[in-house]
Amino acid sequence: MRVKITKNKNTTHYTIIKDIYRNNKRTTCVYENLGTLDKIKDRAGDKEPLEWLNNYVAELNKKHKEDSLPVIIRKSPNKLIERNVQNLFNIGYLFLQDIYYKLKLNEICNSITEQHQFKFDLNDVLSKLIYSRIIFPASKLKTLELSKSFLEQPNFEYQHIERALPVICENMDFIQSELYKNTNEYMERNNKILYYDCTNYYFEIEQEDGLKQYGKSKENRPNPIVQMGLFMDGNGIPLAFDITLGNTNEQITLQPLEEKIIKDFEFSEFVVCTDAGLASKANRKFNDKNNRKFVTTQSLKKLKDYLKEEALDLTTGWHLPNQTKTYNISNLRTDEKLINQYKDTVFYKERWIKEDGLEQRLIITYSVKYQEYQKNIRKNQINRAMKIIESNPEKIKKPKQNDPKRFIKKTNITDDGELADKSIYEIDQSVIDEEAKYDGLYAVCTNLEDSVEDIIKLNHRRWEIEESFRIMKTDFKSRPVYHTKNEMIKAHFTICYLALVIYRYLEKKLDEKYTAPEIIETLRNMEVKLEGKDNYTPNYIRTDLTDDLHEKFGFRTDFEVMNIKNFKKIFKQTKK
Repeated sequence: MRVKITKNKNTTHYTIIKDIYRNNKRTTCVYENLGTLDKIKDRAGDKEPLEWLNNYVAELNKKHKEDSLPVIIRKSPNKLIERNVQNLFNIGYLFLQDIYYKLKLNEICNSITEQHQFKFDLNDVLSKLIYSRIIFPASKLKTLELSKSFLEQPNFEYQHIERALPVICENMDFIQSELYKNTNEYMERNNKILYYDCTNYYFEIEQEDGLKQYGKSKENRPNPIVQMGLFMDGNGIPLAFDITLGNTNEQITLQPLEEKIIKDFEFSEFVVCTDAGLASKANRKFNDKNNRKFVTTQSLKKLKDYLKEEALDLTTGWHLPNQTKTYNISNLRTDEKLINQYKDTVFYKERWIKEDGLEQRLIITYSVKYQEYQKNIRKNQINRAMKIIESNPEKIKKPKQNDPKRFIKKTNITDDGELADKSIYEIDQSVIDEEAKYDGLYAVCTNLEDSVEDIIKLNHRRWEIEESFRIMKTDFKSRPVYHTKNEMIKAHFTICYLALVIYRYLEKKLDEKYTAPEIIETLRNMEVKLEGKDNYTPNYIRTDLTDDLHEKFGFRTDFEVMNIKNFKKIFKQTKK
């Protein structure tokens, strides 16, 4: 370290700088800003200012050298390790902690605490529940034990979790609205485009009670469920959620949550993008007023006959973006040369329709890639249907919409019309032919007047909200849910939602280069081992991902040896 002197017209400024290496190149950074000579005099006291400054720098260099010396850790082959002493600690949570505090969730907790005047640390409880939901998903009781593996130990007991959950439920809307305000300060949000979807979660019980009701399970579980409606912004960041009765029609869950967003978040001009299951006329009309717009997928099979006929006609009316020429694309079903030529092309046709007082634009697209995707899906399902026929066809029940058994035909009479001795099971070619008509075709309805290309691109990002549900269910293990009281259930999903928000921001921080399993597994494996009294050694593999984490968050945990002083600096940094 050395002193850098900067002079201008009126003053002389003193700064301590140090050499650092980045990408094998030497550069400098500011270690301490000392200010003017007058400020140095104040710190020097009775000593001569420049003499004090030289001694101060010498002491800093001496300390830095001592800290950089190799640490000798003495171990004996004849000495047993201490009993019941923890020596492995997770530090992966530190990156989540940095985002948690940047989003000011600690301040939200402080605000709630002031209202209730309880004694336990709500911030400590909530933060550990969130970090654990991402890294060590488990029951709340198990979470307390697992959170003791964090380098910063929890300062609460299980009774405090039980007391905190009803408070979290009571303030569910407040937490969401305040968090939204804070996220705007942390990273730019795209609130002009909102995506909405609905899923459900099952309980390991049989009896309905409160929110837990029998309904149409997304996972075909014979258990009571609750519904979760989720809004996501145009950048893929969760915006708001709600929990409703398990037997609620998902189509009616959109409007109440959207109204809450309009009221609590104080914005109202946006495009709402949904899938076909949420595309009721009521929801479309709701988003056809007050400068709101909608884009929703449309089932071709549910179109009126004249529109369906027009959509299935591949001979006329098809366009390419930014072209006036029309195309006959019927040969793209069979001509291999044309299929290869247009494999990356999306054709479209469109028209405005007015029904039941709603004017909307129907856009139908056709692509070879989507055609091949649908053909392959159906091929695999037909193969499964054939295996069912070969194994035990007598147990075939009435098939559901996407069940492979829909391709199986049962015949009970002979060719001459006589009653057959046995039932005959075979693949129904007529069902295959009917479904093949729709290969490659996709439809959306909208009241937007934007280009077809922009609308297709906007609708394409719906996969991110579907992925959010997958992350919560699979990676965060948000179900099955073991809580019984409504308030505990809502608190549980509030924690899952907050974990999802933090995780999505972590993805953004890492430039979306890694998958959820990669990130979560890395955070889970980032451990340090206590060596002696206050030294720690990394107990994980250094990878491109760990390097990116350290680079993006501005601290490192992967030095060969780190003492507790190093970690206390990181604790402080991640809680700013």
